[in-house]
Amino acid sequence: MSVDVILDLQVNPENREELLSVLASTFPDTRAYKGFINIALTSNEDDSHNIVVLEQWQQRCDHESYMAWRTERGDLDKLAKLLSSPPIIRYLTTIPT
Repeated sequence: MSVDVILDLQVNPENREELLSVLASTFPDTRAYKGFINIALTSNEDDSHNIVVLEQWQQRCDHESYMAWRTERGDLDKLAKLLSSPPIIRYLTTIPT
């Protein structure tokens, strides 16, 4: 069963456009990564400085491997410099109803 991932980012107001550009530039590599299914870049309608990346992966370990790869490359450090608080990652599993 696939896993949904929420990456919740609070960006510094002066860095919003740069963050959106950086994220968009990473998506081709993200889409090519093992286990990737889908990704969407969204903005909170009530707080334009709250950017939320919605992802779907085949397995949680695929996303964790991807995040480790991004960390090794230094991508997460670059991203963190644009944020006003640490990113929040949530892993969600669908409950059959």
